[in-house]
Amino acid sequence: MSHEATLPLTDEDIAHYREDGAICIRQAFSPEWIARLGAAIDADMRAPGPMVRINTPKGQPGLFFVDFQLWQRHEACRYFVFDSPAADIAARLMGAREVIYYHDHLLVKEPGTEERTPWHHDQPYYPIDGEQIVSLWLPLDPVSRDTCVEYVRGSHRWGRWFAPKFFRQGGVNLQVQDARFEEVPDIDAERSSHTFLSWDMQPGDVIAFHALTLHGAPGNRSSTRRRRAWATRWCGEDTRYAVRAGQISPPIEGHGLQPGDGLACATFPRVRPRG
Repeated sequence: MSHEATLPLTDEDIAHYREDGAICIRQAFSPEWIARLGAAIDADMRAPGPMVRINTPKGQPGLFFVDFQLWQRHEACRYFVFDSPAADIAARLMGAREVIYYHDHLLVKEPGTEERTPWHHDQPYYPIDGEQIVSLWLPLDPVSRDTCVEYVRGSHRWGRWFAPKFFRQGGVNLQVQDARFEEVPDIDAERSSHTFLSWDMQPGDVIAFHALTLHGAPGNRSSTRRRRAWATRWCGEDTRYAVRAGQISPPIEGHGLQPGDGLACATFPRVRPRG
């Protein structure tokens, strides 16, 4: 791996990731990456993709803007996928020989946005089985702890899968039922029973978290500061395409995969090792 010698990761970081399910990696990406990605995000908000969602009801303050697959439309995002240290960070955290890029997810909460992101974990949304799935949550603006995502420490090791929750257009929560999934616990009512992970962050810092780590986020309580965050999803060689009952997110189609297939294909490119 060409970047491995300079990655901002220690063996202790990797141990914390595997034990806790989420870590904050300080200054993992240079100001140049942040500037280029910030410009791409603002361009996407002006001309979004086909899966765009506005999760703030009309007439309510702020804006909760969501879009997907920026890497397919914005050069800076594509370069990040293939040429930044992100894939090598993902490989080390997952203990993977191969890294497959699954998708990206833009989440912007403008100042005054009230909508919170409900408690959930990601893997039940995905048609993917396997252990090697990591997300990198990269803010493009300074983020205070009271606006940052919160993670339930160690929840990826509970051995439980929880039913997905979805925002419909206009901000209404929709629950999809599947016999294999449990209801999401009332984490806020159980706060005294859990340890939560959250950080004050600066641009260049990134949170890495496992696909089964429970997390949620408040609205943007700031009256002046934006909260633009771009999450990228990475998989290793143990992942396989699977069928999920009901809705998946994002609804990526056209890949041609069958249950049990490895993920690597034109839609989900193998980015490490390089071809």
